[in-house]
Amino acid sequence: MSDDAKKRILLTGATGGVGTALLARLDDEYDIVPQGRHARTEGLRDRLRIADVTDYDQVRALMDGIDAVVHLAGSASPESDWEAVLGPNIVGQRNVLEAARDAGVRRVVLASSNHAMGGYDRHEQWPVHSDMPPWPDSLYGVSKVFGEALGRHYHDAFGLEVIALRIGWMSEDPLSTDVDLLRAMWLSPDDAARAVRSALEADVPFGIYYAISANPNRRWDITDTMLELGYRPQDDWTAFPGAHEEVVEGGADSPGNWPEGS
Repeated sequence: MSDDAKKRILLTGATGGVGTALLARLDDEYDIVPQGRHARTEGLRDRLRIADVTDYDQVRALMDGIDAVVHLAGSASPESDWEAVLGPNIVGQRNVLEAARDAGVRRVVLASSNHAMGGYDRHEQWPVHSDMPPWPDSLYGVSKVFGEALGRHYHDAFGLEVIALRIGWMSEDPLSTDVDLLRAMWLSPDDAARAVRSALEADVPFGIYYAISANPNRRWDITDTMLELGYRPQDDWTAFPGAHEEVVEGGADSPGNWPEGS
């Protein structure tokens, strides 16, 4: 890639909520190759690369000429059962990392999740730092811990650069819920793009970082995300018209059924 050429980025899961937001915000900056299982909009119909991440050969065919991968594809619900996470989240993550290694791709940004550490949230053991032991709150969370560990292996064994982002709760409207815990971990679509851009560009070969907006009530430390990746969140749910924060010392209680509905 020449110095003035755009980086060619494979964006898996480009038709999902996070993928759609990233494509809209980063498409002018990077040469994005979107992947999905089916186009949901006319705008994607001609450019979407159709592939199933559980099929290695299909994933490998996506990698030629790619500089970096942003891997979002997979089951996204913390209420997913084992069968729902086994294929896309376990096998799929391995396929993406192995195909990237085989094709000589330099960097993979993995979409991890706050649910990899959701046990701390369920038991209200805050604050949470990225270097604390994983404590998944669901099989979905377990699959994200697996992805982080597999990324560590591919970095150590093969030199693949891997950045895992523990994505918070992304929504266009943080006031669509009155659950304090969700508002606290809100990640705006614009901040999501800022976090992914930082993960693509930072001179860091491996790391696991929280990606959350600048919410005053957040319980998850993003200091290392800011210092090491250069991430600068600019959004805050309390800045929305009509927003009002009820300050609770130590943080408001978590929902008793966490992570259901998150």
